Amino acid sequence: MEENVDTVVLEDEEGNEIEFEIITKFDIEGNEYLIVSSMQESETDAIALKILKDHEGNDVLVTVDNDEEFEMVAEAYGAIFSEDQLN
Repeated sequence: MEENVDTVVLEDEEGNEIEFEIITKFDIEGNEYLIVSSMQESETDAIALKILKDHEGNDVLVTVDNDEEFEMVAEAYGAIFSEDQLN
């Protein structure tokens, strides 16, 4: 995924396009993750997305559904922001 991207547009279950702000991007155990927040819905929590590659090598964003993987991502996200606050 490009490093200079600040937003990403995703489709919801009804096919509506929603723009999300990329809060941070990080790697864990060889996988890339994004934490995003809706730019249109101020009450939406942050969403964890995993970056995968399709058969053509294009980036595909999928939600993190596995509980153990989600906990690992949440811990890394918490650590990143606690480190940022210390600096």
